[in-house]
Amino acid sequence: MSESGIIRDHVRRPAEHGPYPQALNEILSAEMALDAAAEIGSWPGYAPTPLRSLDGLAIGLGIAAVHYKDEGERFGLGSFKALGGSYAVLRLAADVIAGETGDRPALQAIRDGEFADRLAGLTVVTATDGNHGRSVAWGARMAGCRCRIYIHAGVSRGRQQAMEALGAEVVRIAGDYDESLRICAREASESGWFVVSDTSYEGYMDLPRHVMAGYSVMASEVLDQLGGEVPTHVFVQAGVGGLAAAVCARMWQVLGARRPRFVIVEPARAACVIASARAGRPMSVPIEEETAMAGLSCGEVSLLAWEVLSRGAEHFVTVGEEEVGPVMRFLASGKGGGGPIVAGESAVPGLIGLMGAASDAALRQALALDDDSRVLVFGCEGATDPEIYRAFIEGGDLAGAAHG
Repeated sequence: MSESGIIRDHVRRPAEHGPYPQALNEILSAEMALDAAAEIGSWPGYAPTPLRSLDGLAIGLGIAAVHYKDEGERFGLGSFKALGGSYAVLRLAADVIAGETGDRPALQAIRDGEFADRLAGLTVVTATDGNHGRSVAWGARMAGCRCRIYIHAGVSRGRQQAMEALGAEVVRIAGDYDESLRICAREASESGWFVVSDTSYEGYMDLPRHVMAGYSVMASEVLDQLGGEVPTHVFVQAGVGGLAAAVCARMWQVLGARRPRFVIVEPARAACVIASARAGRPMSVPIEEETAMAGLSCGEVSLLAWEVLSRGAEHFVTVGEEEVGPVMRFLASGKGGGGPIVAGESAVPGLIGLMGAASDAALRQALALDDDSRVLVFGCEGATDPEIYRAFIEGGDLAGAAHG
């Protein structure tokens, strides 16, 4: 454990700092990112989410700036996941129509219902901790197709009900997230359904690229919002790694050698990315106890995300559970600057990692954090389950609320 008591583990790997590697275009290219931004930017209700300045926190940490990308109101779904799964569903629907007719339709034509009859028999499926499933269900509703979602035992009832409200059939399994992923893939193969996952694995690579392209919209927005001020550091949380990889790739594409130093933050209870960093190859870890950071409860890194992070991220850290509630309450109070912020339990790990690193002399030096550092973090969700959020804010029985 570090001197701060917040950072539980730290691995450093050499990162590349030149131009965006040509080989990574096969995973997420600038063209893919621009296509996603153009499409998503045309959706009803689209607006860039706020970039909040936590100036009070920056002063307290002895750094120049902390910018918080607040995804709590994204398309009314409450998280950044709204950008990825829904976009991938529409891309899939266009592929299906193209396969039947020989002509690929515009995604707007699908959203306008011009292919509703053809798509009525299409079923999309996914496994989720909650937010990705909500996005896939929303995408299925836009496309006019059926949706079946697999959740594990730790997913809250509130998140299940939110997916059902969007028209999804939700199947709860007895195991953890990785088991729900395996069951989803097997039953989809047996039934002729289409998996729309935010993680990639052997034999399943195409659609997760488009999920990541959707996520990259956040990075494009941030670069516009900063107006030429380039962050020195990005502290970003990882579950399977798709969010972190998408942000890293997009900033690398635009900024090249000027891109920020990336610090990947995970719960110590679900630390597959740091295990991969230590081993130098994709690794899986058992989930022996569920983390309170429910959206990050993933034991196996996405292969596509790992390709980006293994080359683009320099530091990997893990954090414990103890700071989740306090940091959520700190943001809600508005004491850090930026006004009161509604941050869900999976929104705060990047900020926890920054606080831990800044208060640990050795890590502060290793990460080159100083009074000129400008740090970007991603508040990837709001109160996606109001009952869980209320329990954290009130400091009650969080375990029962988070995994009931």
